[in-house]
Amino acid sequence: MMWGVAQKDLVVCVATELEGALLRAHLPVLVTGVGAVNASIALTRFFEREGARAVIGCGIGGAYPGSGLVPGSAVWAESECYGDLGAGSGAGFLDMRALGFPVIAGAEPIYNRMPITIRPCGKSAAFVTVNTCTGDEASARAIEGRTGGGVESMEGAAIAHVAALYGVGVGEVRGISNPVGNRDRSAWRVKEAAVAAQEALLAAWRNGELE
Repeated sequence: MMWGVAQKDLVVCVATELEGALLRAHLPVLVTGVGAVNASIALTRFFEREGARAVIGCGIGGAYPGSGLVPGSAVWAESECYGDLGAGSGAGFLDMRALGFPVIAGAEPIYNRMPITIRPCGKSAAFVTVNTCTGDEASARAIEGRTGGGVESMEGAAIAHVAALYGVGVGEVRGISNPVGNRDRSAWRVKEAAVAAQEALLAAWRNGELE
């Protein structure tokens, strides 16, 4: 197939079965479990066992208040950021650059913001990865303000982190399941968001955009 990245060279990381159900007939899917630690361990093991030339994170995410993103829409990552990796202080949150500790050391050290190298056409935003999903308006606006993020999830930066260590191309797509802010489950659109992300990924794959 002449559809960009060959099927054997691409792996799709999803946190749950729901987020990869539509993909299995077309692409290799790795279910990592929820959270950054599960994602990083599962993907590292996969790379060591199978190898891959590219990895795409696919799943659901929340939209920060100022993003303009609506539930049910699909969004591609422009960048990924560890949103809560750092330290608190009297002056506010200190990220890893402020603390002086790179997450990935090297000639060009990487701090909280992980590189995204695969950016298909379509709506895009800066993504933020957290260990605790944000559940109130004030916290949502604080994270949004300091990171410039539009979409929140729990695995993306870890996937991009492992990809960077292995020199593997990486992209990410999320379907918006809910607004980030005061926790209101009646506003969630989890299934619709999962479908939207997978359909966007399949469209990009078929169009040869995953390079």
